[in-house]
Amino acid sequence: MSRTAGRGSRRLTRWWRLRSLRTRLTVIAATAIAVCVFLAFQVASQLLESELQDAAEDQLRADSRVLATDAERAGLAQVRLPPYPGSGRLVRVVLPDGSTRTPDGQPALPPVSDHAGRVARGASTDLMESGDIDDGGYLVYTLRAGGGAVQVARAADDGPVNQFGLGMLLIGLLCVVGGALVGRAVARTGLAPIDRLTAAAVRVAHTRDLDADIPDEGGGEIRRLIQSINDMLAALRDSRQAQRLLAEDAAHELRTPLTSLRLNVELLIRLDRRGTLDSALPAASRTRLLDDLGAQVAELSTLAAELTDLARGDVSDESTEVLDLADVVGAAATRARSRVPDIEVALDVTSVWVSGRPAGLQRAVLNLIDNAGKWSPPDQPVQVRLRAEGASAVLEVDDAGPGIDADDVPRVFDRFYRADSARALPGSGLGLSIVQRVVDAHGGRVTVARSARGGALLRVELPAAGSPAPDDAPARRTVVPPVSQK
Repeated sequence: MSRTAGRGSRRLTRWWRLRSLRTRLTVIAATAIAVCVFLAFQVASQLLESELQDAAEDQLRADSRVLATDAERAGLAQVRLPPYPGSGRLVRVVLPDGSTRTPDGQPALPPVSDHAGRVARGASTDLMESGDIDDGGYLVYTLRAGGGAVQVARAADDGPVNQFGLGMLLIGLLCVVGGALVGRAVARTGLAPIDRLTAAAVRVAHTRDLDADIPDEGGGEIRRLIQSINDMLAALRDSRQAQRLLAEDAAHELRTPLTSLRLNVELLIRLDRRGTLDSALPAASRTRLLDDLGAQVAELSTLAAELTDLARGDVSDESTEVLDLADVVGAAATRARSRVPDIEVALDVTSVWVSGRPAGLQRAVLNLIDNAGKWSPPDQPVQVRLRAEGASAVLEVDDAGPGIDADDVPRVFDRFYRADSARALPGSGLGLSIVQRVVDAHGGRVTVARSARGGALLRVELPAAGSPAPDDAPARRTVVPPVSQK
């Protein structure tokens, strides 16, 4: 039984979910009206039935008092009983010996009850009771009179209640039908902005025109929904524009190294096919050419990795954890030395704990060190300092190079932007852009200034986290020397 009920409930739920919002509102409105009409019918029926019963009891008491008065004057045995009218009131006299008198032609009443007998014997003054006459409800009122009692009965009449119920049923049906129509009209009117919004969204999806904002109309929730969709379209426009710019800038930046790489490879292939590779390219020239090819491949690999990082945006499978930023800086300095053997890094770091993604932070620090290493003279190390300032972890990377011109500072973190003085150096112009993206993702900020040595000073501030290590951890001052060349 419960399994059948469960299947019926699931079927009803599935049917409800398949209905449109307009149909749901119509059904809800009609159901609400039907419930209200049913409750009103129940309350009104109870009130009407109670009023009718009170009126019937009052009438029985009045009739009994009249008959009791006559019985007191004439005696119970001689009192004249009113003739039976054929319907309605029934009367009976209970004599002191327990016998009864009734009018001629009147239907027989049930035997006198024990409670009514006690009234006739003087145990109580009166009694109101109910019983059955020919399977119909009735009321009997017994009143003490003349050594016995008089009884007046009236058959219960459900006709007015039934007529009232029929009328309420008809009114309820009309109300339900009217409520369904009104609910349908209200749903159609209330959902008209949603219909127009849906049509506009479908039109945008078909035309791919993200510039077509949806007109703002209505108020309250509808206006907020439209504004949210317009904000989403604006975000999509910005994203598509950023993708287009990224693709255009990437194509521009890839053109030069790919062209150089293709020319050098074609030269080697052409000379090799002619069999003049050894004679046309001496060993020293061939070594320089291969070194150029290796550098160009490395530059393309770096550019591809940076483009991948930028294209992914904030999407990362790496989880956030509480880590010591000093360890991240040390690992980045070691990687920088392995990538650029001539670079020298002086570390002056203190343990500062932050919440972040280790690989992303290491990539940002590595890009800062690589950028500083391009400008720092061979005899001047890149200085990396890490300390805690209040609730922030502050990382500073500076070099002894020429510094960044004031005109270039506003654009130094733009994608593919390279100052005129940096165009002859290797790089793609994406390193600092990646730094800013990583720092922003960690709730920090990065700024550019001039260092005390005259070069560029890049300062990163990140929110510090609770340290699982002692707060008085000593500073670690080390120098990462360049790799010796053999």
